[in-house]
Amino acid sequence: MTADKPMDRTRRETLKEAVLNRRMLICVFTGFASGLPLYVLIQLVQAWLRTEGVGLAEIGFFALVGFPYVWKFAWAPFMDRFTLPFLGHRRGWMLLTQVLLLVSISAMGFIQPDLNLWTVAYLSVAVAFFSASQDIVLDAYRRELLPDVELGLGNAIHVQTYRLSGLVPGALGLILADYMPWHMVFIIVASFMFVGIVLTLAIDEAIKDPTPPQTMREAVIEPFRDFIGRSGLAPALFVLAFLFFYKLGDNMATALQTAFFIDVGFTLTQIGAIAKTAGLIAAIGGGLVGGLIMVKLSINRALWLFGLVQIVSILGFALLSVIGPDPWMLGFVVAFEYLGVGLGTAALTAYIARSTNVAFAATQFALFTALAATPRTLANAVTGVIVEQTGWTNFFLLCTALAVPGMLLLLKVAPWNEK
Repeated sequence: MTADKPMDRTRRETLKEAVLNRRMLICVFTGFASGLPLYVLIQLVQAWLRTEGVGLAEIGFFALVGFPYVWKFAWAPFMDRFTLPFLGHRRGWMLLTQVLLLVSISAMGFIQPDLNLWTVAYLSVAVAFFSASQDIVLDAYRRELLPDVELGLGNAIHVQTYRLSGLVPGALGLILADYMPWHMVFIIVASFMFVGIVLTLAIDEAIKDPTPPQTMREAVIEPFRDFIGRSGLAPALFVLAFLFFYKLGDNMATALQTAFFIDVGFTLTQIGAIAKTAGLIAAIGGGLVGGLIMVKLSINRALWLFGLVQIVSILGFALLSVIGPDPWMLGFVVAFEYLGVGLGTAALTAYIARSTNVAFAATQFALFTALAATPRTLANAVTGVIVEQTGWTNFFLLCTALAVPGMLLLLKVAPWNEK
């Protein structure tokens, strides 16, 4: 038996330290708290509106309520500059946004969509605003918490638990909706925000003595000056274009996912039980594998590999639209989607974290993630119209084609062989 080489031992120790620590556990809870309100909007509200007789075009335009996710960089400097008089620089904002989310999500079920659709829209915008604000501070906290070697795994865990949180509104919520009134469903789903509240009260600040910007001018200008100054204007523009296009295809493909399953012929209980259980298994496995791959391989190569899986997973929806309401096919398609799209999101989030300067974490992270969320808000708003004109199968083929430009931009922003 030969002795281990020092380099091999070092790599194993680094991997063990990256996996088995308290920071990874915190990433589990930040992902859950961050993802829950988004999935309330794109899964539970969507099913609620569809079962109440709201048309696909109107549901598609409901993606516009997600504008706060696109514009969150506009008020991120404010949250970077000011500290609330309780819990510290990041945790104070965490608690405030989480309490507001608890209240606003609970209130949604008391509205009748067929009579007060605009009221539903206004409250959905409020949920999106509080959710985007929570994302600003959670992303900044996570960037301050994780050392560079843990960015890939930590963000993979965050993203997969982010997606797993969709099981609450998208599985539990839909199953409960078959047995109880909608206002009770929304209250039960909203109560899961206590996971985030408990996290906020249990953790410490990532930076013990933070030095926030001294003026609003400094909070607004310096993050953008730092980003452009690091590589130049042209490379910075390539990065921004990549952040927009990398998730365009799969964001559009999953925009009307719940409505698609209903139109194919599945019941709410089937969607909640089969689709979300398959997603749970794939998300857990994919998150662990993807995070470990980024520790051992690199974030650049993960973007290539996971991006290809992400594109292929879109074609599964086209296949399901042809086959019809087959429960086994539903489970397979959703599992592959959670695996592919989840891995792509994990790699992109890790790339964003790596591109962010810790000194300007909140504003830069908000800018980058806002660009990544733009397709989900703008392009998704017209998905209902596209489906009504083309049908589901052609729609998913279009989404597959729209996923290609983001992959081509990897040649510029994340070459395969770049260290």
